[in-house]
Amino acid sequence: MQNLKEQADLFNRLFDTFLGKKPDSIVPLPESGSARKYFRLVSGNKSYIGTYHTVTEENRAFVSFARHFFSLGLAVPEVLAVSDDYIAYIQTDLGDTSLFRLVQDALAQGDFHPLLIDYYKDALSHLLNFQFKGDQGLDYSLAFPTSHFDEKAIRDDLNYFKYYFLKLQSEIVYNEAELEHEFTLLTQFIVQAPAVFFMYRDFQSRNIMIHEGKTYFIDFQGGRKGPLQYDVVSLLFQVKAQIPEAVKNELLDFYLQKLENYTNTKAIQFRHYYPAFVYLRLMQVLGAYGYRGLIQKKRHFVESIPFAIKSLTSLPAQYDIPLSLPVLKGIFLQLSKLKKRYPLLEKKAFETLTINVNSFSYKKGGIPEDLTGNGGGFVFDCRPLPNPGREDKYRMLTGRDKEVIEFLQKHREVDIFLDHIKAILSQSIDNYSARGFKHLMVNFGCTGGQHRSVYCAENIANWLRKKYPELMVSCKHHEQQFDDE
Repeated sequence: MQNLKEQADLFNRLFDTFLGKKPDSIVPLPESGSARKYFRLVSGNKSYIGTYHTVTEENRAFVSFARHFFSLGLAVPEVLAVSDDYIAYIQTDLGDTSLFRLVQDALAQGDFHPLLIDYYKDALSHLLNFQFKGDQGLDYSLAFPTSHFDEKAIRDDLNYFKYYFLKLQSEIVYNEAELEHEFTLLTQFIVQAPAVFFMYRDFQSRNIMIHEGKTYFIDFQGGRKGPLQYDVVSLLFQVKAQIPEAVKNELLDFYLQKLENYTNTKAIQFRHYYPAFVYLRLMQVLGAYGYRGLIQKKRHFVESIPFAIKSLTSLPAQYDIPLSLPVLKGIFLQLSKLKKRYPLLEKKAFETLTINVNSFSYKKGGIPEDLTGNGGGFVFDCRPLPNPGREDKYRMLTGRDKEVIEFLQKHREVDIFLDHIKAILSQSIDNYSARGFKHLMVNFGCTGGQHRSVYCAENIANWLRKKYPELMVSCKHHEQQFDDE
């Protein structure tokens, strides 16, 4: 694998192939759950996303699918340039605001907000276009790692749960031979569902971007021929989204109503197989959290485990399937034994004042949307402060990096700026708390949303947590993708 400088040089050359010049800047984006590395390439007032990944088969699948979907008018990024060896490619930049971020913002402010339902309905409408229109003429020979969602793929998902989570929990007692038998029954049942559509595979809110008021979709490189139910379940049962059961039912009814325009839902027995896909997807997710969190030691995946446990524990009572699965259902119920090891740190809605601190870019996403219906809050402009982004050694860092922090701490005007803000916030917080207000939004903006606004937001959020430990304080960086958010 190339080092960071070599990767930047590669994108300089690749960028030159379609724009005839090098980008003004190349900024690495924080790593996500995958091994892919992302960069934001800026030229003038436009930005692009560069992807570097050594698994070229996966890259070929994404590029081929993206170009096919884009040619059909589906809402995906446009692939602009690809290296000859398919180790890197450049696509249009859809920003950093995912549907998942909007959901998390709403949950931090109290609860799953009704305004989010329209976003989900829009996403489900787009999903139907992928499943039916996108399927037509798609080259499945390039699909990676498999072209079809078949018995092996189903069994792989079940084994993911068994080996990467279940076997790591000594408290859970079961007969492994009988569990294997039930896995076989479940696999044989699921494989009967019609599987002649495009299956996105990871259709969840992290991969749904809200950009300039429109909905776009990314990370479909794992797509393959498959059933309809899997993607619907992936979206509605994303455990950290915490979609209320009544909203799930409303969204499922909406999808099925729209589906009637494409096919006969009774003929494909959508509802008959649907609960089995709920079982399968939630087990696969918990296996993924086990692998990424317990084995690879990635903290934010460990923090997701209690949400998945909560969903699986209640599953047998909510969704039944026409199979005898006593061992599997018994395992789900036993997951409650793990609640002390993996505590669910749910924030109780509307019990106290919630303060949402944000950093943003004036040139990109703009002032964050307030989902509480209060019309927004404080907006502090950090652009008069000294800008570390003007120096090459800081350009690929953020306001959370030690070097940038030390740079800004050396400038007295930064401390004065923050001291004024603390005085203003103290007055408002004391007043809001006394009057029983529930939400306060505090936004910090700078040119790129990378250095000064991030530093100020972090500084103020930490100060708030120390001064007001009884309050709920969240901190979001709308132009960055930190793993712990």
